[in-house]
Amino acid sequence: MDLLTIFGIAVALAMDAFAVAIATGVSLKRVSLRQTFRLSWHFGLFQAMMPVIGWALGTSVQGLMEAYAHWVAFALLALVGSNMLKEAILADDEEEEAAPRDATRGMSLVMLSVATSIDALAVGLSMSLLRVSIATPALIIGLVAALFTIAGLHLGKGVARLTWLSTWAEIVGGLVLWLIGLNILRKSGVFAAWF
Repeated sequence: MDLLTIFGIAVALAMDAFAVAIATGVSLKRVSLRQTFRLSWHFGLFQAMMPVIGWALGTSVQGLMEAYAHWVAFALLALVGSNMLKEAILADDEEEEAAPRDATRGMSLVMLSVATSIDALAVGLSMSLLRVSIATPALIIGLVAALFTIAGLHLGKGVARLTWLSTWAEIVGGLVLWLIGLNILRKSGVFAAWF
């Protein structure tokens, strides 16, 4: 898998973290260096760990699914992309208002870290089925998520009215995952008979 594709996946996966970081910045209004570090560190760490966990799970079932790996990878990416699109389109403003005062602490931080990185688990599983080494993608995914978290947190802090951007970011992320899934099918020759 080339670096541009890995970066595309990383950006798509970071959209959830970006959206949550914007909402967190809006609710906090004042963001300290410590809060920035805590949120970006946890989001980046979880985003890096989840593909590794998914990849490890995928290697255990690899022999069973080898012939269908490209379809499974497409289905997982399409499912995650569709879920991101659904969440963006059906976003509920009440959920953002019910957020805890400081989401960069305690169990709220852990729950948000898991929630924003669960999509990366499916991506790691699909990478294992495609026999892609996971070290570099996991590192890039984690770093991109951390950077997007920092940007989102401070964007949310600075301009509370830009929360609409998080919806568009999730839509773009969902579409990118769909395009990557379709590209996997194209590379495996699924569309060769059509074109």
